[in-house]
Amino acid sequence: MERLRIHAPLVGFLMGDAVVASGASISLAGWTKPAAEPEITVYMGKDLASGADRKATKDAIAGLGAAIEVADVEHPSDDVEGTLARNIYQRHVVLSGCDPTHAGGGLAGLSARVVRNGAEMTNTRDFEALTGELIAIVGHVADLLSFFGETLQAGQIIIAGSITPPILVQPGETLGFHLEPLEPLSVSFDAAP
Repeated sequence: MERLRIHAPLVGFLMGDAVVASGASISLAGWTKPAAEPEITVYMGKDLASGADRKATKDAIAGLGAAIEVADVEHPSDDVEGTLARNIYQRHVVLSGCDPTHAGGGLAGLSARVVRNGAEMTNTRDFEALTGELIAIVGHVADLLSFFGETLQAGQIIIAGSITPPILVQPGETLGFHLEPLEPLSVSFDAAP
């Protein structure tokens, strides 16, 4: 946000046909700059209106999960309008299930390991260092949706931003994300169309 001189996170949208199962292989044929991002998934259990306070925001969160977002950074990232027009480069997402023990958005007890081709890249418990506070992100999404006459609804999800810098990937690689104690996620990349 500092680099882009913005005061709140950019928000894109997820499409159902972009979801791939853990363990899937994604073709990178024709991609410009493929990247993967391990993220926290917020599962909404209640509708959340614009301007909701912290308690209402926490009460609306049914649980948390893990995600790996896969993007193709095919445009200069410092062009905010262009980035938004390209839905923040999102192409696919791998999702874990919802862990209801983290209803309310509490991150205590979670730890994350990111593994590339079997070698650990990152091991962290500081999920908000790069993204900002999870509860604030959820409130921001609800507020932003209200400008378009929409409401953040029960059953919807938010992937809350990468907990690591984007990881540039190439064909032949596999990326794993284990948000412990949840089941690990993985995705592989190949060159075939």
